[in-house]
Amino acid sequence: MTDKDVEQTDERGYDAGPWWAELGTLGAVALIVFGVLAAAWVFLRLPGTPENLATGYYGAAKVLAIGLVIAGSALLGRRRTRAAATEERNLAERT
Repeated sequence: MTDKDVEQTDERGYDAGPWWAELGTLGAVALIVFGVLAAAWVFLRLPGTPENLATGYYGAAKVLAIGLVIAGSALLGRRRTRAAATEERNLAERT
């Protein structure tokens, strides 16, 4: 078999990013709310709470942390975009 016979593509057969990479700001807020609700669920020991409470709090904290990181990244991205637009506008006014 020669190289001409083999079709080569750049597409990968798997998703390279994590599941939460494309959630955006609204997804981040939803994760934060869900994490807080999960922590309250464990705190109140409602049905479905694990016997080891630390396990429940750990899971809720992971979801909450992912939501906070996504929200922080989105806010920083907006801030950088706004600063770049302001700087570009100031340069245009000077010329």
